[in-house]
Amino acid sequence: MLYLSTRGHADRKRFCEILLEGLAPDGGLYLPERYPQVDAAALQRLRKVFNNGAPGGYAALAFEILSLYIDDIPAADLRALCDKTYTEAVYGTPQIVPLKPLEEGFLLEALSNGPTLAFKDMAMQLLGNLFEYELARRGEELNILGATSGDTGSAAEYAMRGKKGVRVFMLSPHGRMSPFQQAQMFSLMDENIHNIAIEGVFDDCQDIVKDVSNDLAFKRAYKIGTVNSINWARLLAQVVYYFAGYFQATDPSSGSGQSERVSFTVPSGNFGNVCAGHVARQMGLPIRTLVVATNENDVLDEFFRTGVYRVRGSADTHETSSPSMDISKASNFERFVFDLLGRNGERVKAFFGEGLSREGRFDLSADPAFAEAASHYGFRSGKSTHADRLATIREVFKRHGVMIDTHTADGVKVAREVREASIPMIVLETALPIKFAETIVEALGRQPDRPKQFDGIEALPKRVKVMASNTEAVKAFIAEHCAVG
Repeated sequence: MLYLSTRGHADRKRFCEILLEGLAPDGGLYLPERYPQVDAAALQRLRKVFNNGAPGGYAALAFEILSLYIDDIPAADLRALCDKTYTEAVYGTPQIVPLKPLEEGFLLEALSNGPTLAFKDMAMQLLGNLFEYELARRGEELNILGATSGDTGSAAEYAMRGKKGVRVFMLSPHGRMSPFQQAQMFSLMDENIHNIAIEGVFDDCQDIVKDVSNDLAFKRAYKIGTVNSINWARLLAQVVYYFAGYFQATDPSSGSGQSERVSFTVPSGNFGNVCAGHVARQMGLPIRTLVVATNENDVLDEFFRTGVYRVRGSADTHETSSPSMDISKASNFERFVFDLLGRNGERVKAFFGEGLSREGRFDLSADPAFAEAASHYGFRSGKSTHADRLATIREVFKRHGVMIDTHTADGVKVAREVREASIPMIVLETALPIKFAETIVEALGRQPDRPKQFDGIEALPKRVKVMASNTEAVKAFIAEHCAVG
């Protein structure tokens, strides 16, 4: 399997090369040359591998799906990495991602049972093990530079802490994460973990990561890699739980299962989580609709409604009660647009390179391809506000006795607006409520449950560097804390 850039660069690379690289040399994102196809027989075989979530079933399913994309890691090693990552001891249940029915045909997929209580653990734990494996195989080191609006940072740091040959430099918007999210990251004292709070919004952090990644000389000298969802390996790991959710929501006695379809609603900021669903659908997983649920920062909802992709500046990026989605420039969206435009790298480069830099927007409303976002690729969208979140959290708790976090509430609200009676709707859970306790208290008048291992975390000593939004300053900080490769 070879990988190409969304912006048309001539190079083709194998999985382990792009695992450590992040962005392509032309600033594009990597995608496989083709999506492996899963027909009815293969789907039935994968269902048996998952074995209804029996112990080891999820790890076995992950191995089977990853094997379709990774041919430069020996099969025995890849299987061992999956077995090491997806265990009941780490995730609390043998299914790893159990479904929680709210009502007939309306379900939550529990993705937040990992070490940092957010869905990002599902991919990041595997990524940490992949990095350690490949770096040891090469005898190299890697300096990971990432940006987080909340959950990616802690998931990355918990996955990489203590890993041999890996340092983490994580940028976050100063003062814009919840106290629990900040405490999860800033209380880590591991020598290979460095937290940098940028005076700005998430997009400022993300822009710095891209600027550093596009400085090829610096990137090579300091061996810079990324764990953001621009890294294909992380997105690939997320594809697995779409298959696991599908198998749990459908009836194995219905023959091949090929005709039985489900829909997924995905709380979306940077488009990585729902892009994994797009990949699963392109592979042949019977997904009817992929619903993009945004908060007040509705750049993605605006595109799917109008065909206009319009990024916002810092001043127009709202600070909301679902802060992990406070994003106005969705990096992974480029991968979908590449497919939407028939994999035309030149057009993608024009839109996401020069076009966004110059005009801050592009318009596909008059392009025949835009209609295919819904008709061919199955996308729909909607948005949610703070008032909606409060109402949804209250309603779900009152009716079902289930407490959900603010981002999952955005998903539930939008899913209810677009669901079809005959199609099971699965809402991807984003995090556990404790990560956003302030809003839970506002909605329900009570504190959410807190896992014992996080008691008193907000009071722990913090280790973080506050910096202005300046790429050169961040590069100097990295240079100060690691040797040239």
